[in-house]
Amino acid sequence: MLASLLPPFLIGLREGLEAALVVGILVAYLTRIGRRDVLPKLWAGVGLAVALVVIIGAILTFGAYALTFQAQELIGGLLSLLAVGMVTWMIFWMQRTARTMRSHLEGGVDRALAMSGFWGIVFIGFVSVAREGIETTLFLWSMVQSAGQESLGLLGAVLGIAVAVALGWLLARGVVRLDLRRFFAWTGGFLVIVAAGVLAYAFHDLQEAGVLPGPFSGSATIDPATGSVGVGWAGFPFGWAFDVTAQIPPGGTLAAILQATVGFMPDMTWLQVVAWVLYLAVVGSFFVRGLVGRKPAPKPAASSDTLASRHAPQGAS
Repeated sequence: MLASLLPPFLIGLREGLEAALVVGILVAYLTRIGRRDVLPKLWAGVGLAVALVVIIGAILTFGAYALTFQAQELIGGLLSLLAVGMVTWMIFWMQRTARTMRSHLEGGVDRALAMSGFWGIVFIGFVSVAREGIETTLFLWSMVQSAGQESLGLLGAVLGIAVAVALGWLLARGVVRLDLRRFFAWTGGFLVIVAAGVLAYAFHDLQEAGVLPGPFSGSATIDPATGSVGVGWAGFPFGWAFDVTAQIPPGGTLAAILQATVGFMPDMTWLQVVAWVLYLAVVGSFFVRGLVGRKPAPKPAASSDTLASRHAPQGAS
């Protein structure tokens, strides 16, 4: 149970906290410049974004039942690829812009107030939440589909988002302090590993749909000694890389833990393994390089070295 709850919880916590911090910055800035009159417009945009995310989640959850198996696998594989792309972009975007996010958001508010007023503020509220929400919905849906624990995955994600909202509010009020730089570094590394597993499962779906060659189609690599789909080097490149279902039952606790955390399946194709290894090698190295190459911000004289102080409203004291 914990294995199915923890990854969605952490993803909901991280992505929800990003959205909560962004909205907190916008609310604090509008309050500071004396424009509380436009706060309902900001919240209207946030509400529209939440509604859109719920609709997308419902379509993904219930829409697949009317499709054939091949269509389900094809759509699932493509959406998983999209989710991996969005999460990867967001990880590096957060790594690059964390320091300047506040000034960037405040500049956007100034431009919206000066040019388009009502719709500009609604748009800012909408985009601030919709970007995180759609990305999180796609990623969680892909991950939960691969793990096969829909109810537990949804519960973990909802709990993570709820904790993120509460934590964001406490940070904005100055009640708690959190080293957000370290938090996003650790959760970013976790997301890289989870995304590699989602990418591998996307290849599995596309192979089952017949879009990519693999052991489910006529393009499977056959082992001459057995006459069946090859396993190990005998199955390279379009057979099974390994099959340890006898040692790790697919429906068991260990298999659930490994699949929910690192994307490991008891039987994986060569394309899955290659995709998993290449993603971790390329994306992981760039992520670590970004952490190592990032210079720490200068410490304020009378405050802790945390990003929480940057996100706290200046008028709350």
